[in-house]
Amino acid sequence: MLTAITGASGHIGVNLTRALISRGRQVRVLSHTRNLGLEGLPVDLLQGDVSDLDSLSAAFRGADVVYHLAAHISLRMNDWRRCAAVNIEGTRNVIEACLRSGVRRLVHFSTIHAHCSEPLDTPINESRPYISSPHAPPYDRSKAAGEQLVISATQAGLDAVIINPTGVIGPFDYRPSHFGQALIQIASGRMPVLIEGGFDWVDARDVAEGAIKAEEMAAAGSKYLLSGHWLSMREIASIAAEIMGNRAPTLVCPMSMARACAPIVTAASGLSGIRPIFTVVSLNALVSNPKISHAKATLELGYAPRPARETLEDTLRWFKDNGYLKNS
Repeated sequence: MLTAITGASGHIGVNLTRALISRGRQVRVLSHTRNLGLEGLPVDLLQGDVSDLDSLSAAFRGADVVYHLAAHISLRMNDWRRCAAVNIEGTRNVIEACLRSGVRRLVHFSTIHAHCSEPLDTPINESRPYISSPHAPPYDRSKAAGEQLVISATQAGLDAVIINPTGVIGPFDYRPSHFGQALIQIASGRMPVLIEGGFDWVDARDVAEGAIKAEEMAAAGSKYLLSGHWLSMREIASIAAEIMGNRAPTLVCPMSMARACAPIVTAASGLSGIRPIFTVVSLNALVSNPKISHAKATLELGYAPRPARETLEDTLRWFKDNGYLKNS
């Protein structure tokens, strides 16, 4: 069975590609610019772009299943044009290419950020309303809009399922991801001050397994939140220090101070060409709803996220083995 993947070189994509190969799947990946993490894998590699409908149609030709992971992930408030082009129009093209190519099932990757966080005292599940405020982060709004395109297509007859992961961590984080970058700084002692707050973190391998189970088991039109475990930044730093055998930072910056400094830090990072980690967007996420339910995925798919410490141990070991972490 031929399975096609967009965004295969991303963090989840690399883990998903390996999981599918381990099942004996024939995998075709659509590559835009970088193939990092895919070198040496037995995959059919095609060059293409989600903005190019013809390249998508060619990549999906003969595919039974398409996993759509390609996205523009942004922690900025001024990035609407790029987010909309990739996360909305790109998704529109993926849907059309699936229909043109006779794909049996589309597995669309969205995000927990597509949903409203409020009210904070009520757990988020699959029925939570989508982000719609024009003041919400461009990434959140664009992913919500892209997901709704998929829902509309399923109502018109497309066989699709939707996956909404929370904050993803785990091995095979080649780029690395935004939080992978933060974790490296924490574990190597280059982040002496922590930020208040935390988030729900899920292992990239568990997301890949949950998505495959949804592809194989779920009814058309189904949607699943794939969450993990809520951990504060202080807890993550403490566990990382134990694993690495060093001291965790003791200073914690109040959120009010972090928010006041974020625009300056973001601007300075832009001038220096360094990707900022703690922006207004990421800081707001650290004080968003901590209760995200994966009850539906557990009930219908047997989804069970592994312990957070296991994920952190495996991730830090992978970073060390691959030269991202220098201290012993």
